[in-house]
Amino acid sequence: MTSGPTEALLVLDAAPPPPRESGREAPLLDQVREAIRTRHYSRSTEQAYVHWIRRYILFHGKRHPAEMAEEEIKAFLTHLAVRRRVSASTQNQALSAILFLYRNVLQKELAWIEGIVRAKRPIRLPVVLTRAEVSRVIKEMSGTPRLVASLLYGSGLRLMECLHLRIKDIDFERNQITVRDGKGRKDRVTVLPASIRPALLEQVRRTRGRHERDLERGCGSVEIPGALARKYPRAPWEWGWQWVFPATRLYHGRETRQWRRHHIHETVIQRAFKEAVGRSGIAKPASCHTLRHSFATHLLQDGYDIRTIQELLGHRDVSTTMIYTHVLNRGGRGVRSPLDWEGM
Repeated sequence: MTSGPTEALLVLDAAPPPPRESGREAPLLDQVREAIRTRHYSRSTEQAYVHWIRRYILFHGKRHPAEMAEEEIKAFLTHLAVRRRVSASTQNQALSAILFLYRNVLQKELAWIEGIVRAKRPIRLPVVLTRAEVSRVIKEMSGTPRLVASLLYGSGLRLMECLHLRIKDIDFERNQITVRDGKGRKDRVTVLPASIRPALLEQVRRTRGRHERDLERGCGSVEIPGALARKYPRAPWEWGWQWVFPATRLYHGRETRQWRRHHIHETVIQRAFKEAVGRSGIAKPASCHTLRHSFATHLLQDGYDIRTIQELLGHRDVSTTMIYTHVLNRGGRGVRSPLDWEGM
């Protein structure tokens, strides 16, 4: 790195698997990490799977998973539901991690696991803000968090989908945003709100200036999918691959040996949103994801068909999108109260 104004540097990369001598088998958790990265799973998935596999091993007194099978898995998952009282989604995540271990690392097929005590999945409607409430919350925010929150609501993005946006994913001419490798490993196209177009153009302008300064200092690269990085070795430095919302600090990749810039961390946006909700005086337990729920509900209120909303949200099954009809109290149970009839 060339000399120049000092900037705080942050190491964000997870430590890579340690080098091993030829002929020696890697430790089990390193094999898990390698199998996950080979399949290009997200970093959060890697962390979650490694966490649950480690807990599974510790629960059984550090026995090697190859010595265990269905009964031990059943005991661990039941323990999570009965003793730890985890949610249904958490128990399912633990099961997915363990199944990944056996199928993709140990190459061991398991029989159907019967008799697991399942954590109960509560049936809850999503929290939705009114248009006025969304406006109040966003007006309490400023800077990058405000722009991100505006995109979450205006485009129906998940938080990490928004932070993973690259310069090449935004089409200002067609007023659309391409979400790459979203949930379920799918790409989709959604709307770019015309009202935030000027602010987003200004964000891109600032990002370009920062990228050019990074290049002058011998930095300027970002993380891109491994296969593309091998095929196009100069791509990490190209303008189109840069994050739309870059972090303010650099980090040193232990695998690449390069100073890079990651996107802004999600906790920055989550904290700013939570504080804005508090200042707005709204009592609902709203989170960043509430803006996505509000996007879908308000489109439904405006008369857009459920299939269009499904495509914009990137839902695999329309039944997932149908939850918003219940938020509106429409569909088969939608009724008009007799108290609201004229003359009452």
